[in-house]
Amino acid sequence: MYIRIGFEIDYSFPQPTEMILMLYTHPSRSASLITPERLTSFPPMIIEDFIDVYGNKCARAFCPGGRIRLKNDAIVVDGGLPDILSPGARQHSIRELPTDTMLYLLGSRYCEIEKLSDVAWTLFGQVPAGWARVQAICHWVHNHITFAHESARCDRTAYDTYLDQRGVCRDFNHLAITFCRCMGIPARYATGYLGDIHVPLVPPMDFSAWFEVFLGGQWHTFDARNNIPRVGRILMARGRDAADAALTTTFGKHVLEKFDIWTHEVSHLEVVHALKGRGG
Repeated sequence: MYIRIGFEIDYSFPQPTEMILMLYTHPSRSASLITPERLTSFPPMIIEDFIDVYGNKCARAFCPGGRIRLKNDAIVVDGGLPDILSPGARQHSIRELPTDTMLYLLGSRYCEIEKLSDVAWTLFGQVPAGWARVQAICHWVHNHITFAHESARCDRTAYDTYLDQRGVCRDFNHLAITFCRCMGIPARYATGYLGDIHVPLVPPMDFSAWFEVFLGGQWHTFDARNNIPRVGRILMARGRDAADAALTTTFGKHVLEKFDIWTHEVSHLEVVHALKGRGG
């Protein structure tokens, strides 16, 4: 399966402003790029790439002020399979966990385990440890939180979501991550492209959030917002929570003028035409 991904995002800046951008696919997906990513700006500005402490591909840029358009477009090859289910994956004891997973047991900006630990153990303490417990967490969050795009807030935490019982995809998954950590399951935030492949069309298109847990010696994908295996996840960034995986961070005032995201299946013929157009 071939999937075209990309975006056009316009900002207006009243004054010169520096930015950190996390608008590339994750390095783990680099081998699946059929056409290379080209993060461009109009008017042109210097974009300097780097890899952050979580292994995400990022960039820093300086906008001289005024209106700026950021654009990226690429085609990736994907196996076309839904998220893998591993119902036998067991939960590790803390002493068994690899040291690099321990960070994902701790509280973070949007995931306050100290506020939700008692709640988590009351709700899920009797559920068998491992895959079943994570799935029970996803079911609970999916069924008790209402998706409300108009209620999106950049400062809503997992505890706020638990109290408000509403939010967007990142809020659903922050709450699920927090419950998992409370139960001793390493959980990390993930974001990227997720199109409407094999599911009903749900406009408008946006970047999506999901999460990953460490069970049975490896990381597994879960999604409390959708709560069904999905096709076509294209990872962009991971971290403790959304604070570590913000796709754009601006160090100054700005106005978002345009936000167009695309991720959809394309034919082999369209891939051939795209390669010819780029001299491939």
